[in-house]
Amino acid sequence: MTLEENVLKVALEQGVIENEFNWKLVRERDGLENQSKEVMWVEWNEDNSFKARYDEPAVSRSLIMSPLNKFFTWQTTFITEILEEREDYIKFNTLNSTYELWKLKND
Repeated sequence: MTLEENVLKVALEQGVIENEFNWKLVRERDGLENQSKEVMWVEWNEDNSFKARYDEPAVSRSLIMSPLNKFFTWQTTFITEILEEREDYIKFNTLNSTYELWKLKND
């Protein structure tokens, strides 16, 4: 096994990077795409410290894409408006962007 293959194997095992994707996020203004295995929605205190974690989106929550540790791939500013929501899709505005999030696979 090469050094690169070994590093990749360790990174996958430790959850630093992912090789399975269940969610796809697209930022409307520039088409930036991110994919992740899991997502979570986070609520913040007034001092911007962590308040609570949720499985569902809502106004005032931020989206965080996995891996759900210090190596997360993306975090949005908090939701200001939900424009459309279905079981496998949500379109929402944040403080500075509009996003679309699709569920690619059923868990």
